[in-house]
Amino acid sequence: MSFVIDPPVAAAVPVAGGGLFPVHRIYCVGRNYAEHAQEMGHTGREPPFFFMKPADAVVAVAEGATGSIDYPPLTANFHHEIEFVVAIGRGGRDIKAADAPSHIWGYTVGLDMTRRDLQNDMKKQGRPWDIGKSFEQSAPIGPLVPKAKTGELLKGAITLHVNGALRQKGDLADLIWSVNETIEQLSAAWTLAPGDLIYTGTPAGVGAVVRGDVMEGAIAGLGTLRVAVK
Repeated sequence: MSFVIDPPVAAAVPVAGGGLFPVHRIYCVGRNYAEHAQEMGHTGREPPFFFMKPADAVVAVAEGATGSIDYPPLTANFHHEIEFVVAIGRGGRDIKAADAPSHIWGYTVGLDMTRRDLQNDMKKQGRPWDIGKSFEQSAPIGPLVPKAKTGELLKGAITLHVNGALRQKGDLADLIWSVNETIEQLSAAWTLAPGDLIYTGTPAGVGAVVRGDVMEGAIAGLGTLRVAVK
């Protein structure tokens, strides 16, 4: 069977040391650090909730390089959210938290870029967030580091600087819902597949960027993601 139009190029993330990781789906966890939940007007350990980005929202940035994204249309409040990203190497349904580590292929640093004004408008109207979260170039990401190299990551500093000034700071140990708990919850609702990425939430300190700004996100043991806004 032949395609009636040319199929799109599959999204992929480089792997530290060589190779490419194909992207299937991108799941994102909302409000998964207590201080960020508070700055967004919420408190407590609420049940986890999720939204998704299309695979082609990925902007893969090579190790040591500076990537770039366009300032998107329709917004005047374009926010950074630094995130710990988990890559799924073995799929499954109804995965228990205790078994989740065996489904993880690797980890990296990512940015969940957000049109905050549009997201807030949708929240007020009780409508989906897609226009605020799920747009082109909204998921910059650094090279994946295999779990076989890092071991299971349960703690470590996560930071974001903009033009050299610290904006966000936290620790992976501060996640409200751990990676393993998140995988359990996600796999109860969706069948996870090899190639899935999970953006696990952002620490406090989210804020706006403008054209010309350079964001530099880092997670202990995973290196640095550097992205400029055009």
